[in-house]
Amino acid sequence: MKIKTIIILGTILILASLFRLWDLGKVPISPDWDEAALGYNAYSLLHTGRDEYGKFLPIVLRSFDDYKPALYAYFSIPAVALFGLNTFAVRFPSALFGVIAVLGTFFLVKELFKRNDLALLSSFLLAISPWHIQFSRIAFESNVGLAFNIFSALFFLKGLKKPWFLLLSASLMAVNIYVYQSEKVFTPLLLLVLVLIYRKELFSLPKKYLIISVLALVLIAVPMISYTFTNTNALERAKGVSVFSQTSSLLEENSKKLLEDKKNHDYLGLVLDNRRIVFAKTVIQGYLSHYDLNWLFVKGDIARHHAPNMGLLYLFEFPFFFIGIYGLIFGKFDKKTKLFIFSWFLIAPIPASITSGVPHAVRTLNFLPTFQIFTAIGIIQILYSVRASYLRLKIYDLRKYLLILGLTSYVLFTVVNFVYYLNQYFVQQNYFNASEWQYGYAKVIPQIQKIEKNYKKIIVSNRPPMDQSYMFFLFYLKYPPDLYQKESQNASGGFRENHTFGKFEFRPINWEKENIKALYIGRPSDFSQNARILKKIDYPDGVPAIYIAEKN
Repeated sequence: MKIKTIIILGTILILASLFRLWDLGKVPISPDWDEAALGYNAYSLLHTGRDEYGKFLPIVLRSFDDYKPALYAYFSIPAVALFGLNTFAVRFPSALFGVIAVLGTFFLVKELFKRNDLALLSSFLLAISPWHIQFSRIAFESNVGLAFNIFSALFFLKGLKKPWFLLLSASLMAVNIYVYQSEKVFTPLLLLVLVLIYRKELFSLPKKYLIISVLALVLIAVPMISYTFTNTNALERAKGVSVFSQTSSLLEENSKKLLEDKKNHDYLGLVLDNRRIVFAKTVIQGYLSHYDLNWLFVKGDIARHHAPNMGLLYLFEFPFFFIGIYGLIFGKFDKKTKLFIFSWFLIAPIPASITSGVPHAVRTLNFLPTFQIFTAIGIIQILYSVRASYLRLKIYDLRKYLLILGLTSYVLFTVVNFVYYLNQYFVQQNYFNASEWQYGYAKVIPQIQKIEKNYKKIIVSNRPPMDQSYMFFLFYLKYPPDLYQKESQNASGGFRENHTFGKFEFRPINWEKENIKALYIGRPSDFSQNARILKKIDYPDGVPAIYIAEKN
């Protein structure tokens, strides 16, 4: 690799690190419940070798009865040991893997296209990507899964020339199913795509490398596969978000249509309104929703998944994205490279398509880095075209100056779009979206610690937006894991369950009916106007978030 390429790549990695690590513990403003759960379980594993429920070295965390793969918690242990149990430590592994994914994108694109310019530009676009930055700065397992997929594909392609790389690829793919639920679907599909496209090269390799790689994949994956099919709770999360589990709402209107079809002797309607057809249409609609340009470039989905008033991608990327698709289809690129990139692009939404709440930015993070690759191809093609046109025009030709004006205007628009994003994410997000991030616990818990000795019982609301409040108290109090494991033996992690530990009780508050002398922590709506409020915690915009009150 040339010195110039190394310097540019190094600069890109520094930028990627800056955007992912700067103020990591403060932006977003608070950890959400999943981040707090991953952090506390990492803390528990560090000190006891067990999760919050006392399970020894689990491969799956029961957590909120969503049974999430445990690998992210293990990745968090070194950071928690080094920095303590805090937001920065929990998010650090995601930020680190975010930077690693940028590096992996460079080498993957270079391996596919044999071009440094395209590889550098693709990695740069991922380094500044709003979608990728968003999930590199929070403890979301999908970001680690993306990095694993990028390197799995890279090592597979390298393995076609140096077969020992196949062992690395197979091992990463197997490990990836321990990272995030969507990877249990996407990673096998990615492997299938790679095998089908490069089958000729793959099966011409010495058989010993293939056998060793397959054995490694199977041996590493077996514990998770066994757990998934033998533990009745393993698929609780999948059941909870699956469209097939939400039959009542989905089929209610369908039943009305069927009755109407029977009444009108509409035989075509009876076929089209059949519940199997309804489910199929729902899945297809869910799949296609992830190609909604409004979702991608303008509005995104829920507030925790994007910067305020931003989509997942920059507006300046919009024309280049389509030019890049056209360029990849009709350009002089390797046929198998074309097929692989488009296959990746098309399989990315499959895991999310059978779930509710679509389109969903987390479950489809594996779209990346295909968007960046398409956009990079488009930018390079336009730059070459503009350069050729500029050189072809004479110095006094008005079109030459219009070309310069147009290019300058678009560069200015790009800069404005980028600066706007930085402001929306790093400045405005904490102000506008604090409530979405369960803000307030870092402020309220120190206040409680000052006065808790005066109370025998402390009651904390667990109703929205204070869902799973017990986990935030475990996290910020750094409650001894060995003690909590004893106290939580008969506890449930369900979203509607009440919890207790020490003098803390987490349940709904009904102020008028409360007859216990205790300290109460809850939402403003939990207290009557004459309640004795000791402390108010406000969101950054001044709206009340959490109250501390007492009842004698």
